[in-house]
Amino acid sequence: MNTPARTATFAALLLAGVVACAPEDDSSDDTQSKEPAKLSECTPDQLDLYESGTLTVATDTPAYDPWFSDDDPSNGKGYESAVTYAIADRLGFDKSEVTWTSVPFNTSYQPGEKKFDFDINQVSITEKRAQAVTFSEPYYAAAQAVITMDDSEYADIISLDELKDAKVGAQVGTTSLEAIDQIGPDQEPAIYDDTNQATKALEAGQIDALIADLPSGYYITAAVLDGSKLVGQFQPETGETEEFGLLFEKGNSLVSCVNAAIDDLKSDGTLAELEKKWLSETTKVPELS
Repeated sequence: MNTPARTATFAALLLAGVVACAPEDDSSDDTQSKEPAKLSECTPDQLDLYESGTLTVATDTPAYDPWFSDDDPSNGKGYESAVTYAIADRLGFDKSEVTWTSVPFNTSYQPGEKKFDFDINQVSITEKRAQAVTFSEPYYAAAQAVITMDDSEYADIISLDELKDAKVGAQVGTTSLEAIDQIGPDQEPAIYDDTNQATKALEAGQIDALIADLPSGYYITAAVLDGSKLVGQFQPETGETEEFGLLFEKGNSLVSCVNAAIDDLKSDGTLAELEKKWLSETTKVPELS
């Protein structure tokens, strides 16, 4: 996501169509550090930390579900809290050695000195931001979401095939629009200049289902459109995918060890398990076949 959900700033940007579905050209492979260190070389005593012996992690406040739980990043609940403690564990930190600090989203990616080791707050990896900060390898690739009204005949579907005869819509120039090809709808999709227009079209019954990235789907159904429902999610098979990365002060060498931890969590399936637990099972947003 490009800003933390449910803030006034997010709302303004969402309504302006600046955020939501990821523009296809908004990220690039060269925005992240690509050379992870060896985990054996990444023990706390070997790391260049903001405060010695402590992993200082930033996020915005309030911290919302499903990324955190009960507005408490330190409880290990919610996807981003769980990912943070999993990374800390791979680097050799006990839970008590992780310290949280609050940093507003819109200042996190500004250039300059950072008073934390990394920030985790649904920050999309983009070339523009990477000019001012350093990003880790992605820890999350946004799924696409199907959003309907509660009383829609498509509100209880369990597969994308069941949307074939539906009128679906998405924002122009987004991965969501491209993902509609996986549905193969009989009707041409409706295309909107921004997500605000698409959301209003759904509310007015001009479309049966709106396709948007999952983080935007959480926000639309929770805070924008009363009576709407997040029906399900699916991973796009084509096009660029919006990815979230941990944010570091520009040039922070710690990123190489964190990347090693992320790679380790990916390779043994831990990251996938955390995503399933906190972004699918807990939220009850099923994966559509």
